[in-house]
Amino acid sequence: MSFSRLRNASSWRILAVHTWDRPRDPTVYGIIDVEVDAAQRFVAEERERSGEHVTLTHVVGKAVAMALHERPDVNAIERRGRLWVRDTIDVFFQVAFEAGENLAGAKITRADEKSVADIARELRERSQRIRTHKDDPTQVSTRRLAKLPPLFVRWATRAAERLTYDFDLDLSRFGVPYDAFGSVMVTNVGGFGLTTGFAPLFPPARTPLILTMGSVRPLAVVVEGQVVPRDVLTLGVAFDHRVMDGYQAGRMAQRFREVILSPDRFLRASDSKE
Repeated sequence: MSFSRLRNASSWRILAVHTWDRPRDPTVYGIIDVEVDAAQRFVAEERERSGEHVTLTHVVGKAVAMALHERPDVNAIERRGRLWVRDTIDVFFQVAFEAGENLAGAKITRADEKSVADIARELRERSQRIRTHKDDPTQVSTRRLAKLPPLFVRWATRAAERLTYDFDLDLSRFGVPYDAFGSVMVTNVGGFGLTTGFAPLFPPARTPLILTMGSVRPLAVVVEGQVVPRDVLTLGVAFDHRVMDGYQAGRMAQRFREVILSPDRFLRASDSKE
């Protein structure tokens, strides 16, 4: 048995190699199964109403932002042994490009205050910029880090993280976006044919929560004592146990489920305020 060095690795893969150590992070994993028949109808109606290509990903991003709004204490980072709460609820959506071979993403600020259509519009504009290789901030910083000699990638990544979060320095002028990943990360693996997935917490982001969306599939569900077919979405959840515990996660999951199951009630009301 022998090994050969991988050539032409993506910039994201180079960065990932120098990001994680051996497993020792305080990550808790869980799964949420939620019926999405009502959410899919809402998506179709919003596409017609707004003209935007609204998807379940946008609905999930909005729903988790609303859940965080109910528990602002978990919208936090660990800084030098203490927890500091963010002022806004920002959702980072992963964006695949180069036929899925590479990853970047876009942070939608104040997602709890925006409509689903507004989130879709902003994410579309940012995604187009990423996929056409324009200078999106996260892309630029990732490419710059990937070009460093291997010995310096980990050092530079950790230095940027420490200066940004532990000392609250804005390094934007040096090509490092300030708090680029926000309150929660949402990534969709359903497009790759996966029904369930988990994503690790990304240490340089200090983001306490990640949702991984699988593909929607029909399942037999018991409703009022009857077995009926329903479209079900499975989400893998990873959260930082230093920032939240099972009780807080459970309350947020309850709120998230309410929004997904009754989008006309919660999202229409949310949109009408804006």
